[in-house]
Amino acid sequence: MEEGNGLSSNSWPIFQLDVKSSFLHGDLKEQVFVDQPSGYVKKGNEHKVCDKNKIVIVSLYVDDLIFTGSDVAMFNKFKESMMIEFDMTDLGMLHYFLGIEIVQSTAGIFISQKKYMQDILNRFQMQNCNSVCIPTEVGMKLIKDHEGRKVDNTIYKQMVGSLMYLTATRPNIMHVVSLISRFMECPKEIHLLAAKRILRYLKGTASYGLLYKKGGKTNLFGFTDSDYAGDPDDRKSTSGYAFKLGSGAVSWLSKKQPIVTLSTIEAEFAAATRCACQSF
Repeated sequence: MEEGNGLSSNSWPIFQLDVKSSFLHGDLKEQVFVDQPSGYVKKGNEHKVCDKNKIVIVSLYVDDLIFTGSDVAMFNKFKESMMIEFDMTDLGMLHYFLGIEIVQSTAGIFISQKKYMQDILNRFQMQNCNSVCIPTEVGMKLIKDHEGRKVDNTIYKQMVGSLMYLTATRPNIMHVVSLISRFMECPKEIHLLAAKRILRYLKGTASYGLLYKKGGKTNLFGFTDSDYAGDPDDRKSTSGYAFKLGSGAVSWLSKKQPIVTLSTIEAEFAAATRCACQSF
């Protein structure tokens, strides 16, 4: 969904096809190259694979296929050619894809994971919990807590994994989810309580998501910061960044740095370097 704001800014609709029969294969060992189709090679631009001002973008995951672009006629030709070659169902406008709910309106494209979020709450018996207004306590520092009471390792990993996938549309929980993921090897009660607090926060913010507004400028902005020596156990810092393309966030990260920095400036440089790498 990193290109969501580009699609909404250009008012491109997104459609979905479902492949009725799909076959899974192993990893390709060969290199795959894309060329202009035979008979349609444009002289002087042989190295290009897209025609100017007309484009169709296709995304395929196993048997779910979505496509968008700038030309309605190309949509129809692509859909017809695919349905002739494969047994497919035309699902029309995209509404749900890989656990992500998509609403396409005159305002733009809104993505969320409300249903998936409710499934998580039900799975971990938190559907009737009391909600909180922030996902973590202010100034909280999680430690390994060697003397703390151990909790079910499997349940904790399942909870963290479920929350990780939820960060696809909820950048505001990226930092705290990354934080609790550091203790999956030997989780203690304080770590489980921190994970449950995230679920309590989600209970009260189930309708939150990302809105990519239609029209407007699509300038790319990047923001980065670091938490110097934020981990009390190993004194490592945490890097964080977020990128916005116009009105909506398109990429975000919160991750502990692999090195021990010796100053706030060094930690900031490490975070800025990771951010700069992502921008390219």
